[in-house]
Amino acid sequence: MLKNYFKTAWRNITRNKTFSLINIAGLSLGMACSILILLWVQDELSVDAFHANGARLYKVYEREYYKDHIDGNYDTPGLLAKELKRNMPEIEDAVMMQDDNSLSTLKAGDKIIKVSGTAAGDGLFTMFSYPLVQGTPKTALAGTTDIALSQKTATAFFGNAQNAMGKTILFDNRKSFTVSAVFKNLPANASRKFDYVINWDGWLQDNKWAADWHNSGPLTFVLLRKNANVAEVDKKLAHFRNTYTHDSTAAYHVEDGLQKFSDVYLHSHFENGRAAGGRIDYVRLFSIVAIFILLIACINFMNLTTARSVQRAKEVGVRKAVGALRTSLIKQFIGESLLLAAVAVAGALVLIILLLPLFNGITQKNISFPFSHATFWAKITGITLITGVVSGSYPALFLSSFKPVKVLKSGASLSNSAVWFRKGLVVFQFVLCVVLITGTIVISQQVNFIQSRNLGYDRQNLIYIPIEGELSAKYETYKQQALQLPGIENMSCISDDPTMLDQWTNGVQWDGQNPGVMVSFEQPAVGYDFLATMKLTMKDGHFFTAGAPADKDGYIINEAAAKAIGYAQPVGRTITKNGRKGVIIGVIKDFHFRSLHETIKPMIMEFAGNLDYGNILVRTQPGKTQQALANLEKLCRQINPSFPFTYAFSDEEYKKLYNNEQVTGSLARVFSVLAIVISCLGVLGLMIFTAGQRTKEIGIRKVLGASVLGVVRLLSADVLKLVVISIIIACPVGWWAMNSWLNGYAYKIDLSWWMFAAAGGSAIAVAAATISYQAIKAAIANPVKSLRTE
Repeated sequence: MLKNYFKTAWRNITRNKTFSLINIAGLSLGMACSILILLWVQDELSVDAFHANGARLYKVYEREYYKDHIDGNYDTPGLLAKELKRNMPEIEDAVMMQDDNSLSTLKAGDKIIKVSGTAAGDGLFTMFSYPLVQGTPKTALAGTTDIALSQKTATAFFGNAQNAMGKTILFDNRKSFTVSAVFKNLPANASRKFDYVINWDGWLQDNKWAADWHNSGPLTFVLLRKNANVAEVDKKLAHFRNTYTHDSTAAYHVEDGLQKFSDVYLHSHFENGRAAGGRIDYVRLFSIVAIFILLIACINFMNLTTARSVQRAKEVGVRKAVGALRTSLIKQFIGESLLLAAVAVAGALVLIILLLPLFNGITQKNISFPFSHATFWAKITGITLITGVVSGSYPALFLSSFKPVKVLKSGASLSNSAVWFRKGLVVFQFVLCVVLITGTIVISQQVNFIQSRNLGYDRQNLIYIPIEGELSAKYETYKQQALQLPGIENMSCISDDPTMLDQWTNGVQWDGQNPGVMVSFEQPAVGYDFLATMKLTMKDGHFFTAGAPADKDGYIINEAAAKAIGYAQPVGRTITKNGRKGVIIGVIKDFHFRSLHETIKPMIMEFAGNLDYGNILVRTQPGKTQQALANLEKLCRQINPSFPFTYAFSDEEYKKLYNNEQVTGSLARVFSVLAIVISCLGVLGLMIFTAGQRTKEIGIRKVLGASVLGVVRLLSADVLKLVVISIIIACPVGWWAMNSWLNGYAYKIDLSWWMFAAAGGSAIAVAAATISYQAIKAAIANPVKSLRTE
């Protein structure tokens, strides 16, 4: 019986080559998109899921309670882990880690390499599954001068991991460390990559600010005991820090909480002090897109099969007349759709193999085709079965319902319910397409808005050079000599990255301050000429001036800070920051120093002395950047020979802030195009079938004087009406979806009517172009020939 089903199904597919090809092409494209998204979602969900202790690993986050809002972040005091281990029996182990990787210079013998790494507590390799190839987890970071290297870093310096053990590494040309362990190169699904780890206590010796309970910044990770109650630990942790800080007030207090470590990568966005989203939003979004695209492909199958049902009516009638049961007919028709789905999957897998490099480029991933993964093939089988059953279920039920006496006597015609169902599927199909096109337009406009928005400074021709080694003590020398080089327009320095300032303080006091209100201020230290180098604008007062020594003790605030403080005329008034009193010498116009997801926050600038961290800012002359870089590198080798010359472009660093948006926009463009292509394949199939069914009618109309344009309009009108209806339905749906997405930005575009008109117009244009060829072909056919065919 199964063999008979297969033979019948294959004959039906080969007998109707055009419709089979359209169905297979549509299903292949839909499945290829869905499987690519499945691979991407799997990759996202696998991040940080490889740790053996994953079920008990947690990251500590803090909730900062202000009078009018609650902030959430992962910053914690650098002493928290040690005290948690000592005072909370439910915690088996805890480690501190730097909040971000440091790009440091390592030297061994005559080899100097710039490497990204971190500092962490001695429990790092026992808590986390970072396998060691040399050394033991318990002693890997036991001493204050211990350093663990990745396998590739150890090989680069010493030839292999074994030779690296016990060797000395000069760290940033100022401190010697001994290689105590070598760990395997971190897997692709580790959220944080590092190629060295130094001992936490050794790092604290050089970063004493982190040993103060009132300063936050480092990250804290804890490993709970197997029998620990997470809710109870979280409750005890909330006020644990107050024992050491004693700074809770009605205006401000801090609570700590636990977040499962495996959830952090996907749920790192905070709302009201709690993790409330992040990359998981994109995972959900594209999972829905994958389902939509597969649905569009399935709808094509349903539509074409239902439309062609009249051609198989006599087959059904004969089968029923000789005793075939309805259940056997349903099995046969679903079997045909499963066979078609299997062929489509084969085509989809070929497409995936061809498109995967392009997909990796768009998503900035390194996904490989999982040939050897049984679970992947199980999912592919599941997709095939679901697609076959979903796409074939309605046609099977519909075809098997024909009455043998009726169809054998007078043939079959589509009932009103079947016609309306088919039209409804077309409308639903194009609703999804129009929503996808609308989303693509809105995302593109928002990304363009972000890239072109006036940030308050000029990010073009602006370079960052990290302050390290001799550049700290010899900054003035480097600056004066650099300004004499061709292509250099101006130079200054700052204690952070101007595109993502992240040094906050609550320790600001001023006259008339409301004791019930606590305000956080960004507090960068900047050098002379910072205003000119960044091309900022003063609103009042003046900037730090080399000819006015008293300026070094003053402060400069932005407009947001002036508003928060409340001084009508801030210049000349005094404020106290972290215990140091100073005069406000200027007010600078607001500029964006973080992502446009956030509003501009209050800022207080102080003068930078000899910074031993941060960045030198170089403004190059337009068109002379490469020349300037070559000259800066030569000068850097003279003044700072122990460190490789490294730099970053301001505009590229800014773009990195919106990497998710760029990836989303690119994927949305690709998927919206594919969705409209798949939909139009279905419309083309329906038009071919309709034209074939109405051949005699078209011939009669032409004999009676109908024009070609009139016939084309007749054949096209029904489909275009459905597209217009879908646009009407899609517009409010698209508006709601994109308005919700834009609410994640503090600065955003306004949704405009033209965006929806463009999406609808695109759908109509593509649909009209798809059906016009077949409609014109039918309209210009010789009517004599069409009337003879019967």
